[in-house]
Amino acid sequence: MIKIAVPKESELGELRVALVPDTVSRFIKLGFEVLVQSGAGLGAHFTDGDYQAAGAQIISSADQLWTEADLLLKVAPPGEQNGQQEMDWLKPGAVLISFLDPLGNPEKIQALAQRQITAFSMELIPRTSRAQSMDALSSQASIAGYKAALLAAASLPRMFPMMTTAAGTIPPAKVLVIGAGVAGLQAIATAKRLGAVVEAFDVRPAVKEEVQSLGAKFVEIPIEEDTATKGGYAKEVSQNTQERIRQVLTEHVKKSNVVITTAQVQGKRAPIIVTEEMVAEMDSGSVIVDIAADRGGNCACTEPGKDICYNGVHVIGPLNLPATLPVDASQVYAKNLLTLVKYLVKDGEFQLNFEDDIISEACVTYDGQLRNARVKEALSRLVNA
Repeated sequence: MIKIAVPKESELGELRVALVPDTVSRFIKLGFEVLVQSGAGLGAHFTDGDYQAAGAQIISSADQLWTEADLLLKVAPPGEQNGQQEMDWLKPGAVLISFLDPLGNPEKIQALAQRQITAFSMELIPRTSRAQSMDALSSQASIAGYKAALLAAASLPRMFPMMTTAAGTIPPAKVLVIGAGVAGLQAIATAKRLGAVVEAFDVRPAVKEEVQSLGAKFVEIPIEEDTATKGGYAKEVSQNTQERIRQVLTEHVKKSNVVITTAQVQGKRAPIIVTEEMVAEMDSGSVIVDIAADRGGNCACTEPGKDICYNGVHVIGPLNLPATLPVDASQVYAKNLLTLVKYLVKDGEFQLNFEDDIISEACVTYDGQLRNARVKEALSRLVNA
């Protein structure tokens, strides 16, 4: 019987949990044994009693839980506790499934390989219809986009919707969303529901219809180079293209009451799209919410993890927005994990067919080796830097 272990997240501010009681009971019905560290679900408002009622065994000691795990399910990458690396508690041959930031931190992936750990990175689940129910990057990004729009509305010193009053008509707020991936589209939808006039830009022309379907105006900038990966994610564009984008967006940023930026490139620093000069031209009281803050930010004024005022403009650089809504974020993440594990385990054993695109792309270490070519390239660049 495979033992699934769910630890308490050690990263500061991480309130999500890998499994919720409902998914625990589903795993147990499938024949798994589930161990949950005491207090693991408290940040998401699930008690030890909730997990016990679902059939889980509660383990008090973190190192005992990690040591006993055949399959460890986590949210954030393994960290450090009391001067010890959490990954060192895993027994050789154990399987780890988590967000791992493999392109941004390839040394940690190499360390997992050296420990003979089979690791799956949730960031690398392919964006295909077949893998959609396992795509945790998208499920968490949707939550981040929603919360970003709420942060903007709460910080703006005026209302989002148009209002007609006895004293006259109050015009709606103008919102610009930069980046129309999952987070951007949810930010657009939420800002529209709140009554704002919304426009959006993305380097991928293919998302124009999605933006318009949500009732927003698409800002069109002719781009001659390829701007999307085969998985549908945005690619890093040339400096010339970035400069052309900034030139066109300057007027749109200037006229906006709110700018929400979401543009990221996997494994790389987020591109600077909103310059200090652009921010300086915004009206006092305007708001920028930079979802890409954890990758350095799309705004030159962003200070990751801080809210600052720049020439009267409120610049918010939130980190880990999904963790601020841990109940729903944990629910959807747990369902992503349930689907993935059911896909990997057949008849009580792991069946890893590396000719399958989902397994091949998401599995970053196996049998002591780095498996993912992009992670190998990232490690090589780091070593040769």
